[in-house]
Amino acid sequence: MSIKEVIQRRRTIKAFKQDAINRDDVMNWLEAASYAPNHRMNEPWEILFLGPETRAKLNHKTDLGGAPIAIAVLSKPASKQLERDENVMAVSCFIQNFMLLAEEAGAGVFWCSIGAQPQNRELLGAVGGAEVVGVLGVGYPAEIPALKPRTPIADKVTEMP
Repeated sequence: MSIKEVIQRRRTIKAFKQDAINRDDVMNWLEAASYAPNHRMNEPWEILFLGPETRAKLNHKTDLGGAPIAIAVLSKPASKQLERDENVMAVSCFIQNFMLLAEEAGAGVFWCSIGAQPQNRELLGAVGGAEVVGVLGVGYPAEIPALKPRTPIADKVTEMP
């Protein structure tokens, strides 16, 4: 399957089977995802595997769709706003890479922003300017949502002088 096919096939998964997902596979996807572009090679991501107690405290309305694995991805703090923005962008690329790798392997990911809530930032240790870029549910999809139509890209392109 081509990278284009993987990109176009990927969906946000909101309901997962309870089948165990191989932790080594997840670690391999994380390793490969770390090839995301990042300014000054600072690799600003920090990955937290969330156990049942932490997941319960996050209090997500669907418990991440019942995903067997939950991961929080944080961006390290920065002293300047530009560096903070660059870090968040790099971590977002890291997460997208991870999602595409999971999709290629037949797994799925639910990327949610619940970690941005103040009580959850504290719970996940996002202090001193660190950002929770996403909390990810990872597993095998119980259902795969239908493709939603996209706006033609030509409608999003502006030519600058």
